[in-house]
Amino acid sequence: MKVDSYDNLEALLPHHIAAFHEAAYFSFDFSLYWFKNLIETSFNADDQINIITADDDDNECSVILPMYYLKNNAFEPKVIRSLSNFYSSLYSPIFFKGMDEELLNQAILKIKALNDSWDIIELKPLSVDHASFVAILKALRNNGFWPHKYFCFINWYLLVGGRSYATYFNGLPSRLQNTIKRKQKHFLSSNEGRLEIITRGEKLENGIIDYIRVYNTSWKIQEPYPDFIPGLIRMCADQGWLRLGLAYFHDEPIGAQIWIVVHSRAAIYKLAHDKKYDSYSIGSVLTAHMMQYVLDVDKVNEVDYLVGDDEYKKDWMSHRRERWGIIAFNSKTIFGLIGAITQILGEIRRTIVKFFFIAN
Repeated sequence: MKVDSYDNLEALLPHHIAAFHEAAYFSFDFSLYWFKNLIETSFNADDQINIITADDDDNECSVILPMYYLKNNAFEPKVIRSLSNFYSSLYSPIFFKGMDEELLNQAILKIKALNDSWDIIELKPLSVDHASFVAILKALRNNGFWPHKYFCFINWYLLVGGRSYATYFNGLPSRLQNTIKRKQKHFLSSNEGRLEIITRGEKLENGIIDYIRVYNTSWKIQEPYPDFIPGLIRMCADQGWLRLGLAYFHDEPIGAQIWIVVHSRAAIYKLAHDKKYDSYSIGSVLTAHMMQYVLDVDKVNEVDYLVGDDEYKKDWMSHRRERWGIIAFNSKTIFGLIGAITQILGEIRRTIVKFFFIAN
């Protein structure tokens, strides 16, 4: 068994690169391309990248933990976190040739060995339903940490089951069906409105400009890292993953959506529209157009709405699951103990409040 750490993705060995490519079958944000863009566009100079790898003797099985930490002073807790942020919809240890609990345990041990005074390890957002979630908790306990799991967000998704768009559409709530039919006709009949899907090619750069124009006129808050989305769009186009949907009215972009299609799974990553055109229900019209493409052209098995429990998502999707995080406190450091005690006291307080609320 061999355990290492790297401060950049370029230093990884060929079988580690293969592990990221294999992991992309499960989610686009497990891919090496995702992590490269994330690091290059949304992390700062003080963010120290730390990629932990644990390999068996023949390099046939591996576990990779992409992590980072911040420079801090002696009076602050020392925290190492998963290489994820608000742009991430899912995080996981990267497993090559299947999950290996012993390699995962050794990877956590390596994190601890790099700095025995880490006060906190935090990993998020994780699939609470995957076997790795329990394995992470076990590995943290084995290495002297007190892990606490916490809720992150709801994730709505659609299991396609081989349906065509027509069959899928007929199963939508009648209210939504009627809205789509009426608004599509209203938007497209005058020849003033049009819908377009860009995957790559000469229209790509103008598509990025139009996406940004729509986003900046929408209700969304401004991107804290403005290079991230253009980088993501270009990366997805390079890999053949991009489905950039745009709605135009009088050649003015008024709606935009970024969908990412990887290995028969479509992820709805970003949505935006100009609220001046709400009468066209352009969000629903463009979503229906994109859904028809990924079901009938890409023939995906799953469509994922990623982050959030928005009311409208249940109309489009079929299933609901939860994403959770794990924060683990070092039982052998002062800040770790303080954090653990604070966490426990907070849970006791919430339990008491909930008990009295139910009782009354």
